[in-house]
Amino acid sequence: MDPRFGAPSGSFVRSNEGLFPKVFGWMFAGLVMTAVIAWGLSLNENVVYFLAKNSVFFWGIVIAQLVVVFGLSFLFNRLSVFAATFGFFLYAALNGVTMTLVLTFFDLGTIFAAFFIAAGMFGVSAVFGYVTKRNLSGIGSVALMLVFGLILASIVNIFFLKSGLMSLIISYAIVVLFCIITAFDIQKIKVMAAEAMDEEMVDKIAIFGALMLYLDFIIIFKNLLYILGSDD
Repeated sequence: MDPRFGAPSGSFVRSNEGLFPKVFGWMFAGLVMTAVIAWGLSLNENVVYFLAKNSVFFWGIVIAQLVVVFGLSFLFNRLSVFAATFGFFLYAALNGVTMTLVLTFFDLGTIFAAFFIAAGMFGVSAVFGYVTKRNLSGIGSVALMLVFGLILASIVNIFFLKSGLMSLIISYAIVVLFCIITAFDIQKIKVMAAEAMDEEMVDKIAIFGALMLYLDFIIIFKNLLYILGSDD
């Protein structure tokens, strides 16, 4: 989704220079919430056992995450800043629940290694997307289409092929594609900010941008975790 907001006034465009500190601030807050919830729940063996054994509940949480993300995307123009903020942190909290099992299945060394590598790759991609003069909409759209293809390939592999090598190849491809998508999303946020008409819209763009980048980082991190964990 790429909301269009009309022609901006010159004076207001200059006031949007503080957008990215807001975007990354919200993103960081969301990641902290996810990490704290995941770590806290992982300390309780009963919670871990419940999540591991009750697949219906676990996948219900996953579906709830998808509902929140698509709801924020499609209702972006109608939501208040408070509602958008609540939706973002609700998603971060739900993701913390599903990430609980990650802390159980992987050792801390692998988790920290995946996190720092993901942070480095994400940072380089974000900087490139911010400074480049090249229009990334074409390559970004192709990357998104390829991601959908990989999702379908993953589903086929999980239920039919069950190939560890295929899963590993898909994870490598997803990491590369989401580095491209991160740069594309940064550029898209800049375009959205340039078209914002008022301060409330800028605040909503900051939340929506934080959600996009949060998703990019989490997906890179999870796939790197699988790649590094496969070597154990």
